[in-house]
Amino acid sequence: MVRGWWWLFGWVLVPAVVYFLLPVGTFGPHRPVLSWAVFTAGLALIAALLLRAIRDALTDRPGARPVLRITVLVCLSVLVFATAYLGLAHQPGEMTGRLRTHIDALYFTLVSTATVGYGDIAATGQSARLVVVLQILYSLVFLTAAATAVSTRVTALLGSSGKGRDG
Repeated sequence: MVRGWWWLFGWVLVPAVVYFLLPVGTFGPHRPVLSWAVFTAGLALIAALLLRAIRDALTDRPGARPVLRITVLVCLSVLVFATAYLGLAHQPGEMTGRLRTHIDALYFTLVSTATVGYGDIAATGQSARLVVVLQILYSLVFLTAAATAVSTRVTALLGSSGKGRDG
């Protein structure tokens, strides 16, 4: 079990460090093809891996560790969207409010994912709104399915261990 937590820690920590070390100007209006290609490829890869992990969680494959994989993939999807917003913030008219740093982009992504919407940062341009729409759809489809699979898996594990039964 400890090995699983180290695996989770490494697969979340390393991408987070890469995200924060990524120069702010790496993506954006000066490199639109690269920016959209990395964004699209990243989301597609994470979606495919999420679907596989969801399948593993629902089919109870031994040794698959789907809950850990789903957790990592959800964290990675947040970082992909945050990177997209960080790049869009450098294009005039795309974002309003203060979105200048990695923390600002991560904050906006998490506020959007949680559907809180404080309104201090907003997508005003067409490209930014497209990314927000994709994030909403992505969350509705993939993150909801992932949460359902994790819940189902945990419930099954607790049921099989005898916990939660009335005797």
